[in-house]
Amino acid sequence: MLASQSPARRELLKTAGIEPQVIVSGVDESQVTGEDPAELASTLAELKANAVLDQVGPDALVLGCDSVLHFDREILGKPEGPEEATSRWKRMRGRSGTLWTGHCLIDVAADRQIVRASGTVIHFAEVADEEIAAYVATGEPLHVAGSFTIDGYGSAFISRIEGDPGTVIGLSMPLLRNMLGELEIALHQLWRSPKA
Repeated sequence: MLASQSPARRELLKTAGIEPQVIVSGVDESQVTGEDPAELASTLAELKANAVLDQVGPDALVLGCDSVLHFDREILGKPEGPEEATSRWKRMRGRSGTLWTGHCLIDVAADRQIVRASGTVIHFAEVADEEIAAYVATGEPLHVAGSFTIDGYGSAFISRIEGDPGTVIGLSMPLLRNMLGELEIALHQLWRSPKA
C-alpha cells in the first residue's frame, strides 16, 4: 500500500516489480515544520503512512514517503506558485543542495513501524533566465519538493548527483529493501507474478 499520490513513486515501485495499491493520505504537509531536513521528511512520511491505516487490511504493508530539499540552510518543500519556483531556481543555479526523502514502512500484521531517511546531493546546472521561465511554464516544478525533478523536464538542469537517484525521485529502493529486511520480508516476495 502506497500512502502517496506521487506518480513517480508509484512508477519506481512498478519498475521494481511491485504493483502498489495507492491511498492518498491527505496530510497537509505545510502544517509540519522542523529544523532538521532528514527528521522533517521522516516525520511527514510517518504521518502519511499512519493516516491511511484505517483504510487497509490486517495484513497490509503501508509505505509513506515525503521529500524536502535542504538548500542554503533552508528546508524547501513544494513551491507556493510560479514566482517562488522561479526565484528558487535563480538562487539554486550553479550551486548544490541535498534532497532528503523520508520513508515510513508499517507492517500492520506484526504491528511494527520503521522510519528511515535517505539523502542525495544535487548539483544544479548554470541555467539561463529564459530556461528557468520555460521550465516553470511546464508546471513540473510546481508539484515537487525543491522545484525540480531528475526524471522529467528538469533532468537537463541537474549537472550531477551524489547518491541514490531514487531518493531524488521520491523513494529509495535500496533503502526500502533494507527496511523490509528489518521486518524479515524479502523484497522479491513483493514482486508481482511474471506474465506467462
